[in-house]
Amino acid sequence: MIAKTPDPPYYAVIFTSVRTDHDLGYTEVSARMIELASGQEGFLGFESAREELGITVSYWRDIESIRRWKENSEHTIARGKGRTQWYQSFKVRIAKVERDYEFVNSKINKE
Repeated sequence: MIAKTPDPPYYAVIFTSVRTDHDLGYTEVSARMIELASGQEGFLGFESAREELGITVSYWRDIESIRRWKENSEHTIARGKGRTQWYQSFKVRIAKVERDYEFVNSKINKE
């Protein structure tokens, strides 16, 4: 599903990853991180897709909100497990969204 974000500017954290072959609790913790981030002040939404390469983009009101999320104690523990158990590699990018636009085909989408 495409996240509904406010008018820019806002920020995007782009997390690109390659997983290991073992779950080792990843699925549960991943769901918990979405739940936890969703309740964090400044969180605007997220989008995620996974095949060989996983990409999750979370949207935030400002850099301070991103910093607070990074410092969340449960998130810190999950990041540690990510480095030791769940990911072969990952990259984090933080970008300021200055413009966005969308298209919805009203003949196909009945929202």
